[in-house]
Amino acid sequence: MVPATATRVEAHTSPQFNERVKDDFQERLAAYRSDDRRVLIDSRLRELDREWDVERVLQTNFAALSLVGLALASRVDKRWLILALGVPAFMVQHALQGWCPPLALLRRLGLRTAREINEERFALQALRDGFAAEQR
Repeated sequence: MVPATATRVEAHTSPQFNERVKDDFQERLAAYRSDDRRVLIDSRLRELDREWDVERVLQTNFAALSLVGLALASRVDKRWLILALGVPAFMVQHALQGWCPPLALLRRLGLRTAREINEERFALQALRDGFAAEQR
């Protein structure tokens, strides 16, 4: 069974970590609610625009490792083709199932899904727009 795209990474992440991501998000949002922090909200929105989601990091790492495997196979030893061919297999596995070997590590390092990042972005935008409406 192929999981839904928006939730496939979370489905393969420990429930404790998923809760931690939600709790961290709620704590950040509560801090911005405490008073009119429009400047801080705008700054955080700019940070979110630069934040790499777990998918982007995985794609970059998959591509880099495949290229390294090809370079090493052509220059050092043909056995490095295992890396060049094995990494795309994990990429396909991740695309279909939402899981691959480095995913657990990347999630523990704090990388979030695009959906998790967008949830924070939308909540901050709503909070900021609410401040603007109150000031009018």
